[in-house]
Amino acid sequence: MDDDRITQIVGQWRRERPDLDPSPLLIIGRIQQLAVVLDAALRPPFAAADLGNGEFDVLAALRREGDPYALTAGQLSQRMLVTTGAVTKRVDRLIARGLVSRSVFESDARGRVVALTPAGMTLIDQLIEEHLANEARILRGLTDSDRAALERLLATLTRAVGA
Repeated sequence: MDDDRITQIVGQWRRERPDLDPSPLLIIGRIQQLAVVLDAALRPPFAAADLGNGEFDVLAALRREGDPYALTAGQLSQRMLVTTGAVTKRVDRLIARGLVSRSVFESDARGRVVALTPAGMTLIDQLIEEHLANEARILRGLTDSDRAALERLLATLTRAVGA
């Protein structure tokens, strides 16, 4: 195993507290460390477009939905796994930039629907190309079998943690 910082930390705990099993840090610690590194690697295209990660997520969720590229705040919340309050803040910022609009829901005047504007569509189509190319670049050091194994293991861990 590499002599990385996580391995060093585990070794220190094994030395100081031999009664404990610090081996979960070899996975959890690396996932946490990787999340920080990935965030820094994925952020630049969004920052160049003056967007936060969450605002990109709103645009992407609307674009993935297909024509008419519109969802309620509740639907956006479910698609992005965040609270409706977080959705509202993100949508408000995107409205101010002319990237999405908010209008009355046709079947219920109390409800509101958020939709991509033409400017939002243009931006998300450009950004998703950059984003996916960036992700492919990040993963280029993994073989196809490594990627398949990692996908399977991460899905299994996600289910286990969520249970």
